[in-house]
Amino acid sequence: QVQLVESGGGSVQAGGSLRLSCAVSGVSGNDFRKYWMGWFRQKGNAREWVARDIWGGGSPDYADSVKGRFTMSQDNAKTTVYLQMNSLKPEDTSIYYCAAATPAGGYYGGRQEGNYDVWGQGTQVTVSS
Repeated sequence: QVQLVESGGGSVQAGGSLRLSCAVSGVSGNDFRKYWMGWFRQKGNAREWVARDIWGGGSPDYADSVKGRFTMSQDNAKTTVYLQMNSLKPEDTSIYYCAAATPAGGYYGGRQEGNYDVWGQGTQVTVSS
């Protein structure tokens, strides 16, 4: 059973940096190659797309609001996905989630929360001015 656990959140001042981690478990062999991984953040009662990449793809895609400041990466051996957040702004304050779109679930890794079927519990990021 696929599980995602986020970590690395915290409180920083504007202009600071954080690196979020998403540890993935319950996936064996090359099944990761079929997964799309995404990062989202809470916006009201919904989740706003931040970044995405296919597992092992190395071609991340970013929302305009974070482009040039955030970088998504992977450590495939550790089955971990990262989100490096630089030049943080107060408007980046949110709960951040990692997500996976699995073939078994019939989901694809788009730019909406409904495109993903497995979610972590979230990690709080607070940016003060």
